[in-house]
Amino acid sequence: MSLDNKFDVVVIGGGPGGYVAAIRCAQLGLKTACVDEFTDKNNKASLGGTCLNVGCIPSKALLESSHHYEQLNHGLDEHGIKVTGLKIDVPTMIKNKDDIVSRLTGGISGLFKANKVTSFHGRGKLLAGKQVEITSNTDDVSVISADSIILATGSRPIDIPSAPVDNINIVDSTGALNFDKTPKKLGVIGAGVIGLELGSVWNRLGSDVVLLEAQDEFLPAVDTKIAAEAKRQFKKQGLDIKMGARVTKATTKAKKVTVNYEDASGEHTIELDKLIVSVGRRPNTDNLFAPESPIELDERGFIEVDEIWQTSQPCVYAIGDLIRGPMLAHKASEEGVAVAEVIYGEEPEINYDVIPNVIYTGPEIAWVGQTEQHLKSAGIKVKIGTFPFAASGRAQALGDTTGMVKIISDEETDQILGVHIIGAQASELIAEAVLALEYSASTEDLALTIHAHPTLSEALHEAALAVDKRALHIPNR
Repeated sequence: MSLDNKFDVVVIGGGPGGYVAAIRCAQLGLKTACVDEFTDKNNKASLGGTCLNVGCIPSKALLESSHHYEQLNHGLDEHGIKVTGLKIDVPTMIKNKDDIVSRLTGGISGLFKANKVTSFHGRGKLLAGKQVEITSNTDDVSVISADSIILATGSRPIDIPSAPVDNINIVDSTGALNFDKTPKKLGVIGAGVIGLELGSVWNRLGSDVVLLEAQDEFLPAVDTKIAAEAKRQFKKQGLDIKMGARVTKATTKAKKVTVNYEDASGEHTIELDKLIVSVGRRPNTDNLFAPESPIELDERGFIEVDEIWQTSQPCVYAIGDLIRGPMLAHKASEEGVAVAEVIYGEEPEINYDVIPNVIYTGPEIAWVGQTEQHLKSAGIKVKIGTFPFAASGRAQALGDTTGMVKIISDEETDQILGVHIIGAQASELIAEAVLALEYSASTEDLALTIHAHPTLSEALHEAALAVDKRALHIPNR
């Protein structure tokens, strides 16, 4: 079957890169279609990609639910709040997560209608002549065409042969969002962002959690001072983090998972109720384009693009997790907007040096710009200011004084080069730092900015003052 529909732009993929690209194209007056194959638990079309369906949003919903439980269980005594008979209803928690996902994915459908984006549910494949083949979940095939095509199919979890995922006992990050009860003993392969977040959810709810990380360095992309504090806090919470631990085999028998791993001290075996495999993600390029319409990939399987996100085929673009760079929803969205504007004839820019990163654990970790170790290895002389939340009046009132703000600036120019935060609401606080770096602000600029009192954001102000040993609420050393 063939459709007669011809579009200005067809977007393949309805995640945070794809749906945003489609909306922006439509805003610019381009006749736009979006092809997406994601389905919900009821096998119905569900826009939003991994992020909204089985990634960013559902994981944050579970993190928030588990945070409330942990606070009631352990964190409110000092406020004079006593709770007895506390229990967790996991199915209700999962339903709340699913309801949030449903509302947000439904919201994208509403946005498509409002912006006149045509939505097709099915698997999209790039054909020759800028045509797109759409295969529905009932194997019906149709074809549409466009002047420009945006590839935005995102990524999926990496599988490892030593721990084959069955999504029953050995699960990936999607399966870890749908447990029907709290596992007594939970293992996580990978102590990166996703592993720490998912491990934190179930640890708060009572699981005995062990994280097996093959690397010797904990959170190597994070500033070393922040990473060290994070590791200390996670271990204090009961997370058993084993570094340099390489899993050699994981098998399931009688609803138990036996894991064999090796580390510097030798070979070990542990028995678990559930095992989460969280060792990274890889781009969804399988069967994305036909042999007669090839797209050039790099050695790691990412799509090669030029400075305007164009692939090896003219007027075919790629964004988000399909191309190099951090696999972040907000990075994909910005690229989606930028490519839409390129197609329209504008010259947009993205400053990849000021993309914020966040780990939504407790405490939260957020950073933007360069780390101290990177700058020093590059031979750049820096000044550093830190301020602990323990000295913050607002943090004291919240009863959450864990962590600090660290600001790094150029020794000669005072320009801010990096901001690193660990503590409550770090994910929100980092936005001010992103704006500062975007405008090439100095620590003096930040120090001259009046912050409301009492707020957590004052810690940024004090850290900026501390760069030149002018902090007002801690001793300057």
